[in-house]
Amino acid sequence: MPRQARIDAPGALHHIIIRGIERRAIFRDDKDREDFLERLSGLLEETTTPCYAWALMTNHVHLLLRTGKVPIASVMRRLLTGYAVKFNRRYNRHGHLFQNRYKSILCEEDAYLIQLVAYIHLNPLRVGMVKDIASLRVFPYAGQSALMGKMSFLWQDTEYVLRFFGKTLKEARRNLESHVMQWASKGRCPELTGGGLIRSSGGWRVVKEAARNGIQLKGDERMLGSSEFVQKTLEEAEETYTRKMRLQFAGVDLSRVIVAVCSHFGINDQELITTSKRQKIAQARAVISHIATQELLVTGSDVARRLNVDRSAVSRAIRRVEGNPNLIKEAGSILRKLSPDDPKESQQ
Repeated sequence: MPRQARIDAPGALHHIIIRGIERRAIFRDDKDREDFLERLSGLLEETTTPCYAWALMTNHVHLLLRTGKVPIASVMRRLLTGYAVKFNRRYNRHGHLFQNRYKSILCEEDAYLIQLVAYIHLNPLRVGMVKDIASLRVFPYAGQSALMGKMSFLWQDTEYVLRFFGKTLKEARRNLESHVMQWASKGRCPELTGGGLIRSSGGWRVVKEAARNGIQLKGDERMLGSSEFVQKTLEEAEETYTRKMRLQFAGVDLSRVIVAVCSHFGINDQELITTSKRQKIAQARAVISHIATQELLVTGSDVARRLNVDRSAVSRAIRRVEGNPNLIKEAGSILRKLSPDDPKESQQ
C-alpha cells in the first residue's frame, strides 16, 4: 500500500516523532543532544517556525511545531540530514541514522495543544531519564524547563503556551505544572501519537454511537482531531492535489514553466544557468522555483539541477517570492496563462 502524502499548510500544528533506525540510539551523549539543539535552533529561527514543546530521548525525539514560512518537510529534511552527517562522522559510522520517514501528525489546536505539551514533556519521566516532576523542571533536554523558567531557549515559544494556563506568569506556571502532574498519571496515551478514525473521533464508543445514528465519522492516520477537523483538512489537501493534477493534465511541467517565465521576463533559458545576478534573471529563477515547488510539487533538488544552482539557492529563491507580493502576483499571472481553465479564476 503506497504511503500517504504529508499534509501541511501555513499555520498548521504538527506533532513530530523522529525515531532511530531499528530503534537504535540517535543520541549517545549530551554532546550529541547539544549538536541537535544547535541545528534545531538555527533552523527554527531562520524559517520562523514556532516550537511549543520538545523532548530529546535516547532513540527518538518529540517536537510540537507550527508551520511558518517554510514547509515542515523542508525544515525536517535539513535538520535530520545535517545531524546525521555529523553523527556518522563523529562515530565513524555509515548508513541511515533515522527511520526512513519521521512521523508527522497534523493536530487540531484547540482540542490538543495543551494535552500534547504535557504528553511530550512527560516523556523523560516515563522512561526514567528524570525521577520526578521536580527533576523535570530543570531537565535541559525537554521544553518543560523553559516553560518553568529554569532554562532559556529563544526558539521555544513559551509565552504562547503559558497564556493557556493563566493571566500572570506565576499563575500560569503553577497551573501548567498541575496540568502536567495530572497527565503523569494517565500513562503512555497512545491516542496522542497518531490519528486514525477511532482516535480522531474520540474512541470506539463515539464511533459506534454515531454509526447507530447513521453518521459516518471521518478519520485519517495523519491527523489528530475531530471528524469535522479531519474532513476540512482533507478537503483543503484535495484542492492542492486537484490543482496539481489540473496543471499536469494541461501538460504543464518544469520545462514549460521555464519557457513561460523566461518569456514573461524577456530573457532566454541559457541566461538562467549562468552566474549572472541581473535582477530579471534572479527574479525569473525565484518565480520558477516558487511555481515548481509550490504548484507542481517538483522537489527543490530537481529545480536546482535544472537551474544549475545548489539546493540552498532554490530555498532562498522561494523565500524571496514569499516575501514579495509583486513576485507572487507575477507567478499567478504566469500560472493563469499556462492553465487558463482554473475554476477559481473563472468564478472571479
